[in-house]
Amino acid sequence: MPTCTLRDGNELFYKDWGSGRPVVFIHGWPLNGDAWQDQLKAVADAGYRGIAHDRRGHGRSTPVYDGYDFDTFADDLNDLITQLDLNDVTLVAHSMGGGELARYIGRHGTARIRSAVLLSAIPPLMLQGPDNPEGVPQSVFDDIKAGILKERSQFWKDTAVGFHSADREGSKATQGNLDAFWYMAMAETIEGGVACVDAFAATDFHEDLKKFDVPTLVVHGDDDQVVPIDATGRKSAKLIQDATLKVYEGGSHGIALVPGDKEKFNADLLEFLQR
Repeated sequence: MPTCTLRDGNELFYKDWGSGRPVVFIHGWPLNGDAWQDQLKAVADAGYRGIAHDRRGHGRSTPVYDGYDFDTFADDLNDLITQLDLNDVTLVAHSMGGGELARYIGRHGTARIRSAVLLSAIPPLMLQGPDNPEGVPQSVFDDIKAGILKERSQFWKDTAVGFHSADREGSKATQGNLDAFWYMAMAETIEGGVACVDAFAATDFHEDLKKFDVPTLVVHGDDDQVVPIDATGRKSAKLIQDATLKVYEGGSHGIALVPGDKEKFNADLLEFLQR
């Protein structure tokens, strides 16, 4: 299996499909690189090189017990990009992966980066507070951690419904979407599941977003039940110098996975890659 050996000796599994200008996909929580298979095929078929890794503690990467913070995630991404010697890269990140993308630019700059895509992403800040009333209350994150620790298998089955907005009338989310979510979530370490909640809840990415100096596409659904658009996508689009915001009406958190929205996103992504 293709793996990247990190500076601390741990390994990241990754897929590497196609050839041409590189597009690196960064998955959300609690998923892994398999969440991007539709997009990997789309970009590879269009003449690009699609790469998607499993975050540490997720999928087929080393099941570590620590290192679940965004500085570490960003440095892991940097190890992958530098070891593969990628340049002129478009970074595409979903949900928690958007924090990884933002912190990568904040720590490592854009010398190797051509453009960025933030999909249903968590920046600039998820946690509700006086300066972020649109955010998510701490009690919600506490309940998530409690659910994982109580019985994570059932918790992931329950969480998959809101993730894909499968509880909405007219939803096109399939049972396959829900099953695939559960399968990927169960491949995440239980410690990673809990520790990542603290990381994506409270990490502030305002300063990272101010360092973006590449074209950025921000895509968010207005029915995102996991990462509220008013606390994240709309604010990110205002903070990033050269950002374009696309709002998917009725779009769930799982835009890249749900039939209908995923085809629309693939088309928007390919159009953006031509910039």
